[in-house]
Amino acid sequence: MALAPTKVLVAMSGGVDSSVAAGLLRRAGHEVVGCFMRLGAPGETLEEETGAGPTRIGHRGCCSVGDAADARLVAAELNIPFYVLNFRRDFARVMDYFADQYAAGRTPNPCVRCNDWLKFGVLRRYARRIGATHIASGHYARMIPTRRADGSPGHGSLWRGVDRGKDQSYVLFGVPRRHLARMVLPIGGMEKPRVRELAARLGLPVCDKPDSQEICFVPGADYAPVIEQRHPELARAGGGEILDAAGRVLGRHRGHHHYTIGQRRGVGLALGYPIYVVGKDPARNTLTVGAQADLLAGLCHVGEANWLVGPGRTRGEFRCLAQYRAHGDAVPALAWRTGQAAGPTPSGRLGSFCVRFESPQPAVAPGQAIVLYDPDRPARVLGGGWVTEATRPGGPLPGPRAG
Repeated sequence: MALAPTKVLVAMSGGVDSSVAAGLLRRAGHEVVGCFMRLGAPGETLEEETGAGPTRIGHRGCCSVGDAADARLVAAELNIPFYVLNFRRDFARVMDYFADQYAAGRTPNPCVRCNDWLKFGVLRRYARRIGATHIASGHYARMIPTRRADGSPGHGSLWRGVDRGKDQSYVLFGVPRRHLARMVLPIGGMEKPRVRELAARLGLPVCDKPDSQEICFVPGADYAPVIEQRHPELARAGGGEILDAAGRVLGRHRGHHHYTIGQRRGVGLALGYPIYVVGKDPARNTLTVGAQADLLAGLCHVGEANWLVGPGRTRGEFRCLAQYRAHGDAVPALAWRTGQAAGPTPSGRLGSFCVRFESPQPAVAPGQAIVLYDPDRPARVLGGGWVTEATRPGGPLPGPRAG
């Protein structure tokens, strides 16, 4: 590992990936401190909070008490200090964002926000308090060192993980560029079977633990109760009308927050041919359905831009590969900056840009994160942002397209 021995804070979830990350750093001679972020899963009770910021608490879990216990067992096996940190108050911001976005008819990605705001945000401040110079995680992505023109170390660059099927660079795009050099991703150059093999060799008790597949605060992948808890007006409003593109009423739905753009199954309407949710109107509590072709977008407007490369690489109109789903493909596109987004944004970033897809893409929805990769080095992340609007193929172009 290129990093000289230093003190590293490792975000340990109790899973095999972060456990191996901690083990590799320990084996490389770093002073490793493990921490488990207790976020406040539904149905669990936290100890009383005693002040601002994270505080040490007992055996608690992120999604379950068992996860914290697993992380503690791993830390004991590695002989490293271990803390469980109460991030419930901070994580409430992520849950509020998730519910607010759905209530507004958008499609959120809470995992990106959690990495941006907590794992490499609030946790970074905690690392400074204990004298740790770097933060590590078990994400499948790579940090590649860079050099400035004078030979001094640069910010570093974010690249896809070697295991393309597990790659998580998409959910890390929001980390500010100035923080990249302090981020360590020990398993990004490995494939999953190798990680499990290392876990067994290190004697870690989680070597066979299954991967988590759900959003940590959404039990059973049922979003609606979480949203309605923060927006009870949605439950009171109940169902609404399902419309076609011409505004004709075709049926009724359970409430617009139960559906996402591009959804096909579970709409509760049979017309004899495949139909998809192609639009949502929260103000009227209506869904619009249509054919698959009605989902296609030729261009999207993007706000809250976060660039991980210098401005020279994104000057004027530039080629890129654009990915707008965490497990989707990156497709050829052109992008250009458009200035500043209007109004307040969740992250405080105001930069904006546009993406024109080489071929129209389905189900590009407001609220989604879109991440741009370098077509000449397809694993390198250029930056990304959050879709504010998607337009049909042949729609009007925003400006400016230069500089």
